[in-house]
Amino acid sequence: QVRLVESGGGLVQPGGSLRLSCAASGSIFRINTVNWYRQAPGKERELVAMISSDGTTHYLDNVKGRFTISRDNPKNTVYLQMNSLKPEDTAVYYCNAEDLIYSTGISYKSLKVWGQGTLVTVSS
Repeated sequence: QVRLVESGGGLVQPGGSLRLSCAASGSIFRINTVNWYRQAPGKERELVAMISSDGTTHYLDNVKGRFTISRDNPKNTVYLQMNSLKPEDTAVYYCNAEDLIYSTGISYKSLKVWGQGTLVTVSS
């Protein structure tokens, strides 16, 4: 069994900061590209940031200069540092591993895995 678990969400005032964590558990061999998505009420889920296995990053235009995605491969954890938060950043944030390679004990398999989400609320 493999899982992604997000944490770090909560209530923060505009201009504040939060750091989200996405920790993978299970018989992980390698995690390639990892994405952070968010979904606000009444809106489509949107890609916020992504990081490749070599550390290359990409961001949604709305969060450039404010959000930073990073990864700690030995810990199988990806982070999203969010600074200068705005009310429009309020959403449930999900991490997604596009190509998570894990061991079944017999062979290696590749799987797309989603976390359960963590709620970020930005409000004064």
